[in-house]
Amino acid sequence: MGGLFRWSSKWWPGVIPLVIFWAIAAWTNTGPLESDLAARSTAALKDTLLDKSRIAVAGRDVTFAADAFSEEGRRSAVASVEAVPGVRLVNDETRLIPEAKPFVWSAERDVVRVTLSGSSPLPASKGRLLEAARAALGGVEVVDQMNLSRGAPPRFDNAALLLLDQVGKLKDGKITISDTKVSLSGMARELGGREAIAAALKNLPEGFSVAANEIKAPPYIFQAYKDPVALTLTLTGYVPDNNVHAAIVAAASRKFFSEKVVDNLKASIGAPSGFAGAVVPALGSLSRLSTGTLVVSDREVKLSGDAFYDAAPAQIRSNLVKDFPQGFQLKADISVKPAAAPVDATVCQQLFSVLLGKATIRFVSGRFNLDPDSAGLLDHLIETALRCPTVNIEIAGHTDAAGDNAANQVLSEKRAQAVMDYLLKAGLPAGRFTAIGYGSTRPVATNDSDEGKARNRRIEFVVKE
Repeated sequence: MGGLFRWSSKWWPGVIPLVIFWAIAAWTNTGPLESDLAARSTAALKDTLLDKSRIAVAGRDVTFAADAFSEEGRRSAVASVEAVPGVRLVNDETRLIPEAKPFVWSAERDVVRVTLSGSSPLPASKGRLLEAARAALGGVEVVDQMNLSRGAPPRFDNAALLLLDQVGKLKDGKITISDTKVSLSGMARELGGREAIAAALKNLPEGFSVAANEIKAPPYIFQAYKDPVALTLTLTGYVPDNNVHAAIVAAASRKFFSEKVVDNLKASIGAPSGFAGAVVPALGSLSRLSTGTLVVSDREVKLSGDAFYDAAPAQIRSNLVKDFPQGFQLKADISVKPAAAPVDATVCQQLFSVLLGKATIRFVSGRFNLDPDSAGLLDHLIETALRCPTVNIEIAGHTDAAGDNAANQVLSEKRAQAVMDYLLKAGLPAGRFTAIGYGSTRPVATNDSDEGKARNRRIEFVVKE
């Protein structure tokens, strides 16, 4: 026994280096083996649709983790790893991605960004949606909050891509797919955008339908600004069509006798019913202001500025309410401009002559009723009369030579009286004015042409000291 102990004590120290050499050899041989198995296992999965794939190798045992998009795909991926030569055991840690019920996806736009959220069926789908959003929105920030989920309806990608094109037409809002139902809310960026979106929705893929479309059109805005310094009337905003466009510009040209009409209007759909019936009389009211702004936003009409005399604001409000189409609302913020300095009789006459040299007081054809288009000119004449408080004024009516002389005499008298009545309603003292008709006895042009006759049909203001 003692001899055996003495013998073993001689060889045991030699075993330790052998063990160390064996461990080093095993380690240096296992590392390349594991790297090779990992590479070949990864290569076996290159055509497999997975998310978050992870391969770990210990010796010849492989731990395989991944999110799969179907049970068939999951099993096929595990089988591909098991078939790799050299793999002894596959530790299966794969799982199916969650199923979304219902399958909901949305795109929401605010002032600065578009957020994509909800579910996307595949990584490639998610990538396509992000790329399409950035392309359609031209530099707007796109935020990705989408999750990968199972349960997408057939042709989901086609539906979502079509809807992303519509997000570009929104100022703000949200578009949602819930299974095969599409819901939309928000406001279109431009007039016509709501209608363009509705037309596009008709091309949704088979099986998809619109559950709710609450896209609103932006306000339909028409604006007119009267600038007494530049002597311009600037029209901006929208009109329904070319015919209404031409009618409004023509009406403005008649009503604003000394201002140049600057036409920046554009034709667009979306005008409220009765649009022209509200704009034209509102322009007439604007013509009665020294300076002012008219804004028509859908069915709300805002008129602001300075009238020429104290009684004018109430008259303007009353006439607008009476003339407006049903459904339109008026907000009038009208003050009175400061009174201009008085002038003597000579300057007063010059001022009247300048005004009536630019435009003629108009009447309904063949009658003595004042044409509403002359309201702006009449208010300018009233302002001038207020600057001449010490003089008397003759309002002289004239006609052309067409027709019966007696009838022309009566018509000239009634027209002069109608102008005088307008001035008296403004608060001017009746004792300062006299209305006289001269019929066709005092022509200023030949009656042999339409142009000459038009010049002879006139009202004159004659200052009497």
